Amino acid sequence: MMAVLILCIVSAGAHAQSRLMAMGAMGATGGERIEHAEAAAQQLQARFANANTTHDGKLTRAQAAAGMPMVAKHFDEIDKQRAGYVTLRQIETFMAQRMSAR
Repeated sequence: MMAVLILCIVSAGAHAQSRLMAMGAMGATGGERIEHAEAAAQQLQARFANANTTHDGKLTRAQAAAGMPMVAKHFDEIDKQRAGYVTLRQIETFMAQRMSAR
Protein backbone atom coordinates (compact mmCIF):
# COMPACT_ATOMS: atom_id res chain seq x y z
CA MET A 1 0.00 0.00 0.00
CA MET A 2 2.81 2.41 0.81
CA ALA A 3 4.31 1.79 -2.61
CA VAL A 4 1.07 2.84 -4.24
CA LEU A 5 0.96 6.00 -2.16
CA ILE A 6 4.55 6.79 -3.01
CA LEU A 7 3.66 6.42 -6.68
CA CYS A 8 1.52 9.46 -6.21
CA ILE A 9 4.70 11.41 -5.70
CA VAL A 10 5.60 10.65 -9.29
CA SER A 11 2.43 12.24 -10.51
CA ALA A 12 1.56 14.79 -7.87
CA GLY A 13 4.88 15.76 -6.31
CA ALA A 14 5.93 15.91 -2.69
CA HIS A 15 2.47 17.00 -1.55
CA ALA A 16 1.29 13.40 -1.26
CA GLN A 17 4.29 12.40 0.83
CA SER A 18 3.83 15.26 3.27
CA ARG A 19 0.14 14.41 3.52
CA LEU A 20 0.91 10.80 4.42
CA MET A 21 3.38 11.93 7.07
CA ALA A 22 0.80 14.29 8.48
CA MET A 23 -1.77 11.48 8.55
CA GLY A 24 0.64 9.31 10.49
CA ALA A 25 1.35 12.14 12.91
CA MET A 26 -2.37 12.65 13.43
CA GLY A 27 -2.94 8.97 14.09
CA ALA A 28 -4.83 8.17 10.90
CA THR A 29 -6.53 4.79 10.95
CA GLY A 30 -5.58 1.94 8.67
CA GLY A 31 -8.82 2.45 6.76
CA GLU A 32 -8.01 6.08 6.10
CA ARG A 33 -4.53 5.15 4.88
CA ILE A 34 -6.01 2.54 2.55
CA GLU A 35 -8.49 5.07 1.15
CA HIS A 36 -5.69 7.56 0.49
CA ALA A 37 -3.48 4.86 -1.06
CA GLU A 38 -6.32 3.79 -3.35
CA ALA A 39 -6.92 7.40 -4.37
CA ALA A 40 -3.21 7.81 -5.09
CA ALA A 41 -3.20 4.63 -7.19
CA GLN A 42 -6.18 5.85 -9.18
CA GLN A 43 -4.51 9.21 -9.73
CA LEU A 44 -1.31 7.53 -10.93
CA GLN A 45 -3.28 5.31 -13.31
CA ALA A 46 -5.10 8.34 -14.68
CA ARG A 47 -1.89 10.31 -15.15
CA PHE A 48 -0.26 7.34 -16.86
CA ALA A 49 -3.27 6.89 -19.15
CA ASN A 50 -3.26 10.58 -20.08
CA ALA A 51 0.48 10.59 -20.77
CA ASN A 52 0.26 7.39 -22.83
CA THR A 53 -1.13 9.06 -25.94
CA THR A 54 -0.75 5.89 -28.04
CA HIS A 55 -2.86 3.93 -25.53
CA ASP A 56 -0.57 0.90 -25.74
CA GLY A 57 0.32 0.62 -22.04
CA LYS A 58 3.87 1.76 -22.76
CA LEU A 59 5.16 5.20 -21.88
CA THR A 60 7.99 6.45 -24.09
CA ARG A 61 10.59 8.93 -22.88
CA ALA A 62 8.84 11.70 -24.84
CA GLN A 63 5.44 10.81 -23.41
CA ALA A 64 6.92 10.74 -19.91
CA ALA A 65 8.55 14.13 -20.43
CA ALA A 66 5.24 15.59 -21.58
CA GLY A 67 2.97 14.05 -18.95
CA MET A 68 4.96 12.58 -16.06
CA PRO A 69 8.13 14.62 -15.48
CA MET A 70 9.33 12.60 -12.47
CA VAL A 71 9.11 9.42 -14.52
CA ALA A 72 11.08 11.14 -17.29
CA LYS A 73 13.71 12.21 -14.77
CA HIS A 74 14.23 8.57 -13.69
CA PHE A 75 13.41 6.98 -17.04
CA ASP A 76 16.72 5.15 -17.46
CA GLU A 77 16.50 3.75 -13.92
CA ILE A 78 12.96 2.49 -14.53
CA ASP A 79 13.63 1.12 -18.04
CA LYS A 80 16.13 -1.52 -16.87
CA GLN A 81 15.70 -3.60 -20.05
CA ARG A 82 16.46 -0.55 -22.22
CA ALA A 83 13.30 -1.18 -24.20
CA GLY A 84 12.68 2.51 -24.81
CA TYR A 85 9.46 2.54 -22.81
CA VAL A 86 8.19 1.94 -19.28
CA THR A 87 4.97 0.40 -18.05
CA LEU A 88 2.85 1.31 -15.08
CA ARG A 89 4.02 -1.86 -13.35
CA GLN A 90 7.68 -0.89 -13.86
CA ILE A 91 7.01 2.53 -12.35
CA GLU A 92 5.30 0.91 -9.35
CA THR A 93 8.23 -1.48 -8.89
CA PHE A 94 10.76 1.35 -9.12
CA MET A 95 8.94 3.42 -6.53
CA ALA A 96 8.55 0.44 -4.17
CA GLN A 97 12.29 -0.20 -4.39
CA ARG A 98 13.08 3.44 -3.68
CA MET A 99 10.75 3.42 -0.68
CA SER A 100 12.29 0.26 0.79
CA ALA A 101 15.79 1.69 0.35
CA ARG A 102 14.98 4.61 2.64
